[in-house]
Formats: sequence, structure tokens, C-alpha cells
Amino acid sequence: MTGSEPTEVAFFETGTDAADGVQDRSQSDPADDDRRLPPPDLARRIFDVSPISTVVIDSAGAIVYANERAIETLRLSSDEIAKRSYEPSEWNISYEDGTPIPVDEHPVARVFETGEPEYGFEHWLELPDGTERWLVTNSRPVANDADEVEYVVVAFEDVTDLKRRGERLLSDHMRRLEFRADQAAVPPSLRVEEGEWRIEVESVVSLPDDATIQYMGTSDLSANDFVTAVEEVPHYVDVRLLSTSEGYSRIEARAKEATVAEVFQSLGGQPRAVIIAHDEVRFLGELPGDVDHRLAAEGIRRFHDNVELVSEDLVYSPHLLYDIVADALTDRQLATLDAAYFSGYFETPRTSTGGELADRFGVTRQTFNQHLRKAQQTVLEHLFEEIDRNH
Repeated sequence: MTGSEPTEVAFFETGTDAADGVQDRSQSDPADDDRRLPPPDLARRIFDVSPISTVVIDSAGAIVYANERAIETLRLSSDEIAKRSYEPSEWNISYEDGTPIPVDEHPVARVFETGEPEYGFEHWLELPDGTERWLVTNSRPVANDADEVEYVVVAFEDVTDLKRRGERLLSDHMRRLEFRADQAAVPPSLRVEEGEWRIEVESVVSLPDDATIQYMGTSDLSANDFVTAVEEVPHYVDVRLLSTSEGYSRIEARAKEATVAEVFQSLGGQPRAVIIAHDEVRFLGELPGDVDHRLAAEGIRRFHDNVELVSEDLVYSPHLLYDIVADALTDRQLATLDAAYFSGYFETPRTSTGGELADRFGVTRQTFNQHLRKAQQTVLEHLFEEIDRNH
């Protein structure tokens, strides 16, 4: 608990004057009061386990109570929360543009001043580990018999993921990044004496066992040399040639361990290519315009300590329909559709069968086909329904 025991009891006990403010009991019929009041201690227990982060602030500005979800969201212990007041200077909160929120604009201050609730207040909050989260807060007063605001109850939710997803959907641009690492990052099987090899990373599909299927292609190696080289990279297994056309070879490989390509994907972007030269390897990928490139660099450094950013370009990337469809699909449906497309399932003749792809995912062919049909239906619904709305 965060605060003195008397404060908590006064706020949560039922059948007392303090509870009158919380319950807003009618004065007309005492029998109605009895039916509306919860059993002893139930209000406090419900408050504790509520899925919404909630804190209670007294008239001195002290946080006298925080429920379990609030402790999780703020990443502080109950004792640490109890040592703070609501003032912005103690929480490092800011508006969207980074401007600190002054105390007189803080919703809790306004509720104490006006006695009116404040709903839908949005702001950034810096957590103890330095990360920032986007919160939406709703604040409501609890008045005493003299109609004075005695407490303010603040409920808040972390909607950072929703905000970032919305920013990606509304963004017309991506950033194309190129990172460089020295020769130590190049597997012996892929080292070149002169010139360079470019390997396109077409797609990375997640599997249920935390492995991935990666689809890659190149015009710089023969089909046999390409397959042999990738097979010699330790984290790739089950490498197979999908097609060779006009000197361009495409392969499918199962990655049993994490790879650099997954770094871009984990940040909402896409890996694009790996360029291998005599004394270096370069990783090319795209990230949404609102994602800090330093996050990608940190991810790649898990594999190669000496990586550095060597170029950055802003590129137009109208992926709105793809993002909307991807959001509508389950992870399994999206992975199934990705694998079917890049493995050549839709080509004539097929370079991958439904049975082969089902084996990759560890499911029956019937289950694979169900996921694929549902994914296709969702894509077509978004395509044709959007056309109908616009015509």
C-alpha cells in the first residue's frame, strides 16, 4: 500500500461518511443505500485488481493509493509511488511535441481547482528506465459533504502501441538505412575477393517455434553457389532453391536463430538487402519515419559490435493498404499469406505446394488452407469494399 493505513481505510471502507462521497448515496431512501453499497472491503479489492491503472491523490497533492495495474504501468514500487506527488516535475511528462506540461495545465490541478472531471488528457511519460510511453488519463473528483474536492481519482492507460501504429498508417514516408560492419561479420562461405555480392531479402516469415522462414534472391551467384553459400551460414537450415529466371535465383531458408533481417521487421520496417564486399558487409533496410534509427543500430549490434550507420534516405512508401490489411489479419494468417506468395505457391507451375508449406508451419494441410483462404478473403474485402465506397 502506498500511504498511511488510515487514509486508505477512510477512502475504501463502506458505510462511513467517506464512502458517501464515493457512492453519492441518495438521501431519499435508506433501503436504496443498503442495496447500492458493496460488501465490506469489496470496493478496495476491486480497485486493486482493476485492469485500468488507477491512482488516488489527496488535496495536498500526495498519491495516497495506487492499484496493481498502476504499479505495473509506472514501473515503480508502491513505496516509490507514495513518495511522489502528482506534480509534472516529479514525473517528467510532456505534450506530444516534447514541451513539459506546467502544473497549472495538469488535469489533476484543474480538477482540484474547478471540481469538474477532466477526460481524455494525452501526454508522454518518461519511465525510470528512460523509455517514453504515451498515456491517456481520465480524472474525476471525490467531494466531501461540504462539496470540496477531497480526492482526485486518476485512471490512465498506456496506448503507446496504438499511437505508433496510427502514425505508421498515416505516414507517407519511410527511411532507407544502410549499416556497415567489417569483414568479421561476413561468414567465410560468403567472402569475396573483389567486387561485391548483393542478396535481396524479400520476406521474413515468423514460425510458431520462434524460428523464421526467409526468402532471398540474387543475380550475383549461380543457383548452386547461392544455395551452397547460404547452407554454410550456421543459423540457416533447410535451404532450398525455389526458382531461377533470367539469371536471378530465389531460395527459401529456415533460420533457427535470430538474424539481422529480423531487427528491421521487429521495428515495423522491412529488411531489403545484404551487400557483401571484400572487407565489409552492409545491411540495407527501411524503417517507419517515426522510428529512431538508433534502435536498429542497437539491434544489429547484438550480432556485430562494430556496426555503424553509413547512409540514410527518405523514400516515399505508400503502404497504407498493406498496413490496414496486415492489421486485420491474425499473425498466423499474415505469415501464411507471406509464405505462400514468396514461396511461389501462386505461380504456374507452383514452386511450393500446400503440403510443403503446411510442414513448415507444423500444421495439417487443411489447417494451412483455412488460414490462407481467410487471409485471401480479408485482402479482397478491403480491396473491393474500398473501391465500392469510392465509386
